[in-house]
Formats: sequence, C-alpha cells, structure tokens
Amino acid sequence: MAVQLLRRRFTVGDYDRMIHAGILAEDDRVELLEGDIVEMAPIGSRHAACVKRLNQLFSRQSGGRFIVAVQDPIRLGEFSEPQPDLAILRPRADFYSESHPGPEDILLLVEVSDASAEYDRDIKVPAYGTAGIPEVWLVDLASGAVEVHREPVRGGYGSIQSAAAGSQVSPRALPDLTLPVSSVVS
Repeated sequence: MAVQLLRRRFTVGDYDRMIHAGILAEDDRVELLEGDIVEMAPIGSRHAACVKRLNQLFSRQSGGRFIVAVQDPIRLGEFSEPQPDLAILRPRADFYSESHPGPEDILLLVEVSDASAEYDRDIKVPAYGTAGIPEVWLVDLASGAVEVHREPVRGGYGSIQSAAAGSQVSPRALPDLTLPVSSVVS
C-alpha cells in the first residue's frame, strides 16, 4: 500500500514570518516557489561574473527608463517569491521599498544558468510564464547561448528562441537596448 504524504504549502506571508523570526536568515540561499522553500544552487565564479557583466551592460543603458535589480526577490503570487539573477523593472519613485515587484512591474527577467540550467528551464521559467512575466532570458553558460522566452502562457511561454554567439538580443519592452550574446555569455 502506498503512503500519501500531505504537503503544507507555505505562503509568502509564512515565508516572511520565518525570516523575521530568524528561522530563515536573509543570507540563506533559499527561495519560495509554488509553496516550497527551495535551496538555491551555489553561485560559481562564472555565474557571478555573468551577473555582474549583465548588471553593468543594462545599467549603462538605463538612463532612468528602468531599474536593474540583482538577485532580489519578486512576488509572483501568494505562494512564490523567487530571486531571479536580474530583473529589469519599471521605474518607481520608492524603488520598491513598500513591496517587492510583481509581474506587472517586470519588463524582463534574466536567469543565469551554469549548474542550475535544468531547474531554471523546467521549474522557474514555467512559473514565470504562468505568472505573466512578459519575457525571460535564460543565459546558458554551458552552451554559450541565450534562450529568449516570450508570450507567457500557463506553464511556460509560447515563443522560445535561442540566440548563439555572433547574434544579438533585445528585450521586447526596450527594443533599442541591444546586447551581443558574446558579451553576455563570455
């Protein structure tokens, strides 16, 4: 006879209370996704360098048109508060001090994958699509390509294109902002 375990899904409120109570520390490498507290993969030097490079590339071109958030929480709903590597956000006077950004605030999310490609591609990106995030880039350091996910649908994205070294990528919301793939994945 199979035993069925009952899972308790944590809400964002539960998660925040665990942080405030000291059960989870702010520097713990965890995120809340679909009610589960998930341990995030360690960040290697290639991954960290790519995030820094992307931050610099986007920040140089911001001109106040958007905010670049690096590894900050976003709120996808009652049960999810992941921490993407980069979020390009609509500008807001309070810089999101009153609440974490939600799907309506996000122009682009970027996940950098070195050891975590399968988790990012199969778990996080579909959650972003379900939440209505308009565009997600998955920077796959192993393959040297950027997967561009657009047209969010329940469970993922309707359009997925891969851009390899030698090509360029531009966020749909900021078409004048063009990045060579080689400068992103190098």
